Amino acid sequence: MQSGYIVYVDESGDHSLTSINPQYPMFVLAFCIFPVDLYIDRFVPLIQRLKFDFFNHDMVVLHEREMRQSAPPFDILLNPTTRASFMQRIDAIFDERFSVVASAIRKHEFLRRVGCDTSPYHVALEFSLERVFLQLQNRGAARSETVVVFESRGRTEDRELEEEFNRILSTTRMRGMAETFRFAIASKQTNSAGLQIADLVARPIGTHLLRPEQPNRAWDKILERIPKSPIGSERGWGLKVYP
Repeated sequence: MQSGYIVYVDESGDHSLTSINPQYPMFVLAFCIFPVDLYIDRFVPLIQRLKFDFFNHDMVVLHEREMRQSAPPFDILLNPTTRASFMQRIDAIFDERFSVVASAIRKHEFLRRVGCDTSPYHVALEFSLERVFLQLQNRGAARSETVVVFESRGRTEDRELEEEFNRILSTTRMRGMAETFRFAIASKQTNSAGLQIADLVARPIGTHLLRPEQPNRAWDKILERIPKSPIGSERGWGLKVYP
């Protein structure tokens, strides 16, 4: 039986512990949870309309880094008026009803605490899958199939990811989680709306954690989509930061 939800996943930063970028010593894994009907009826048309309105075709793949840097084909964003209009349309997508669950790894602290033999990706994956499962459980969707779609990173990496995904499901102590999730993987060039939204989510989370006092419009929108505790805190609920 299908759950009525689908999850798309993307990452920000790499998970290497031997070469840590001093400007961005973070690894973020972001999961976007969509009701399937809303995804089909609202998200896909909104993104398609955005692309045709600004590029006159739908082959453009929305990519946070290129948008942030106004790199081609997003050099149209060098025009302040165009950029303001474009970002308003992106904001409108984030006003739709979906949820964000994410895990962030502070790599220097992670390395000091657990060493280099443990993968930050695998730790973030387990944290996040558990929290996504809790969200589905709260919606009565546990034990019904939910596909989790990851972005392809290469044949070897994809195989290792699937093996770790299956290991987590086979060893979890959370009843019903193994029966809930199904693994899927796709290239960003498939032009999936869900993967593109996940791409827009991951980096602003890491940037906020590194520089919380810096204005971060994207984070402000994402925060609205993150599940929170009864006292209104996202930490440990929709956002796990380790260590």
